[in-house]
Amino acid sequence: MSTLAIHNGRVIDPALGWDGIADVVIVDGRITRVGPNEGDMVIEADRIDASGLIVAPGFVDLQTHLREPGFEHEETIATGTRAAARGGFTTVCAMPGTVPPLDSRAAVESVLREAEASALVRVLPIGCITAGRKGELLAPAGELAGAGVVALTDDGQAVADPNLMRHALQYSTQFGLPVAQHPEDPALVRGGQMHEGWVATRLGLRGRPASGEATMVARDIALAELTGAHLHVCDVSTAASVALIRGARDRGVHITASVTPHHLTLTHERVAFGESYTQIQYDTSAKVEPPLREEEDLVALAEALRDGVIDAIATDHSPVSAMQKDIEFDLAAPGISGLETAFGLSMKLVESGTLTLPMLIERMTIGPVRAWNLDRRPGCEGLGTLAPGAVGDVTVLDPNAEWTVEPERFASLGKNTPLAGEQLRGQVVATVFGGHVVHETAAVAAL
Repeated sequence: MSTLAIHNGRVIDPALGWDGIADVVIVDGRITRVGPNEGDMVIEADRIDASGLIVAPGFVDLQTHLREPGFEHEETIATGTRAAARGGFTTVCAMPGTVPPLDSRAAVESVLREAEASALVRVLPIGCITAGRKGELLAPAGELAGAGVVALTDDGQAVADPNLMRHALQYSTQFGLPVAQHPEDPALVRGGQMHEGWVATRLGLRGRPASGEATMVARDIALAELTGAHLHVCDVSTAASVALIRGARDRGVHITASVTPHHLTLTHERVAFGESYTQIQYDTSAKVEPPLREEEDLVALAEALRDGVIDAIATDHSPVSAMQKDIEFDLAAPGISGLETAFGLSMKLVESGTLTLPMLIERMTIGPVRAWNLDRRPGCEGLGTLAPGAVGDVTVLDPNAEWTVEPERFASLGKNTPLAGEQLRGQVVATVFGGHVVHETAAVAAL
């Protein structure tokens, strides 16, 4: 029998409305006790002193590119889940943009076998909407559901054909799977390198208009309303999309949404000026799809996250090799390596007063769980909460710790981040998965 007792932390569990000083006891991978002095009742246990720290459920990420199989030079399941643990994530949903793509039972089972062998945290695979992610024929959703996928998506490629998307939504209702769409109309954004605005004009780069996202969101909302299916909008980045999603939820459409930490905190100006605004540059580390937008979009996204119109913060962790970033802007691959900076970057919303700390934790724990009903999956009972009987996944946080982003020290193979050298406030100091410590900083280890 293995026992872990976490003592004297401020336990924040938004799922149950808990916020107070308590101990958390985990026995054989399950939460058994939460309350004042409960850890003192356990005689033989490994212990963490969380005095002055926050104890929360393990974070859950709805969008993680683990790249394996096919792109192991960018990331592997082993390195990606190590990065997840450092970022406080105990569950990651693996995107299907691999080679082969996750469009068959065999491909999904292969990922699950590798995760069983090398993952530090829980890996939940996402299946493709269309065969080969080609947008031509539907992938076998029933077969994928049987293999254990938690959602369907064509990853960073939107399903452009409206009739095909309609059938995908209809088909998904038979298996209770959300259909997660990358919300950009390919015809409107094709060839665009960054947000269509004054910065793109200044740099002489072709833009990706905000309308390219809004038109796709509007179309898919209409199809979800028609079919009664569960539509999930990934990577929301514009105020116009927020307004459409808000209206759809008010009408009772089954729609959920997620937003990344970088779309909440960085604007398109980052591409040209970096953090210092000292000179014009073409910063490929800030190239991402959908692109970083404008300040008014950030305000709308933060308000939607606060109001629950957007359900979850999802990293869209996209590790990219240096050789794909250190080239001309229009040839560089999009993507930001986001697992290890997600909490610190998102804490900017707490610092600004937009979110409370419990609200932020909610959007990184039970929010994503409820969005996709992940706690109904075998082995995921109690995911996103610290209730007795729940899975023993815990994140220990120091919301006041200041640290400098050093990409060269990332666990992820992807060092691609526009935050290099930036100081963030808010750090993950320990991560517990299934009752076992899978990450701890020197500060916690010394206690």
